Amino acid sequence: VISNFIVQALKNEPITLYGDCAQTRRFCYVDDLIAGLLKLMYSPNSYTGPVNLGNPKEISIKKIAEKIISLTNSNSKITYQELPENDPKQRQPDISKAINELNWEPYIALEDGINRTITYFKSII
Repeated sequence: VISNFIVQALKNEPITLYGDCAQTRRFCYVDDLIAGLLKLMYSPNSYTGPVNLGNPKEISIKKIAEKIISLTNSNSKITYQELPENDPKQRQPDISKAINELNWEPYIALEDGINRTITYFKSII
């Protein structure tokens, strides 16, 4: 969703949200995810998963769209459509095993990750 919103914002296209905008997500920057996977790969053989990697900090889809519009200085407007039937209202990884067993947790702040992603997409659009 972040990459779609960023591309739409950079092109000043409408950003479509679904439903009543009560859905929330937790976003983990790819560098954090890779660091977690590496920690898991190099963990002792005595440790076996499963283990969740992700970010436990919740944000609404509407707030993420507004943040991206602001950070890109976009003229995009938010539009609304009906919520797809199987769209989950909330997703939340339990990363307690990753914290306790792997000594891992995400460290890249959401806004920093978004700014890095904006920079990338500006370079290819």
